[in-house]
Amino acid sequence: MENFESVVAELLEVDAVNPEDELAAFECWDSLTILSIIAVADTNYGVTLSALDVNDAKTIGGLKEMIKMRKK
Repeated sequence: MENFESVVAELLEVDAVNPEDELAAFECWDSLTILSIIAVADTNYGVTLSALDVNDAKTIGGLKEMIKMRKK
């Protein structure tokens, strides 16, 4: 998960993200971005997330931890 932040930054259309950044605070945060995060979690990490899971994560760090905990 070493490049997780850079992948999420690309999805959120920003240069960089920090673990404490709130997902909903990003300008391009919408259902398409949530679906993209779900796809990245599945493709890159073998983790199945729902839209509710992503919203429950709240922050970049929370999302990363959620994926780490569910990783196979």
